[in-house]
Amino acid sequence: MHLYGKNSVHERLKADPGSIRQVYLQDNFNAPHITDLIKAAKIPVKVVSENDLMRIKRADRLQGIVAEVYKYHYTPLEDMLGGPGDKRPSLLFLDNLNDPHNLGSIIRIAACFGGLGLVIPEHSSVEVNETVIHVASGGENFVPVAQVTNLSAALLKAKKAGYWAVGTAVEDGEDLNRVSLPFPLALVLGSEGKGVRYGIEKHLDMKVTLPMKGAQLSFNVAMACAIFCHEIAKQRGE
Repeated sequence: MHLYGKNSVHERLKADPGSIRQVYLQDNFNAPHITDLIKAAKIPVKVVSENDLMRIKRADRLQGIVAEVYKYHYTPLEDMLGGPGDKRPSLLFLDNLNDPHNLGSIIRIAACFGGLGLVIPEHSSVEVNETVIHVASGGENFVPVAQVTNLSAALLKAKKAGYWAVGTAVEDGEDLNRVSLPFPLALVLGSEGKGVRYGIEKHLDMKVTLPMKGAQLSFNVAMACAIFCHEIAKQRGE
């Protein structure tokens, strides 16, 4: 896999330099706070032209740096569920999420609030790819992501471990501004078009709705996630 852009590579250098196999720098690259970390970690560097850098990774806004890294490592769901009660993360179950930009934004949001983990299915979902990591801007270093065969079965496993299953709904759910969220929390976010599927919905302990008094529009899933994560952090007392 390739990381690109100053923020993504800088955060990886700070968090997990051992995952970086090689760094490619454009011949006019000038960012001492990054090159000093590369040297300290003794990571091989190759200086290339702008055209050669584009051949290595064709994307917008490379910002003069591309890092070759090992494939993304998912966290087993059991590892998230098995920690001490007060240290277990709140979990975001992402149902039918197919846009890598949304997943990257959600990872970045979860990293900013902290104390959160993500669960995504292997099928009918985007995986953590290069675009996701670029949009996450380093957030992938701070948020565990589990990839599971079956999202419904994973939710049931979380419930057996003591988690409360709460789903988001466009309407007919408890008002997010008034509800007391149960912890440990497994929050299910559905896709914009389909919402939470029935096979998952039937396992929910509660539904919550984000009330909107303005135009009859809707937030995309990443925007909605940010608001829900803010409420989760507030109610956890963080």
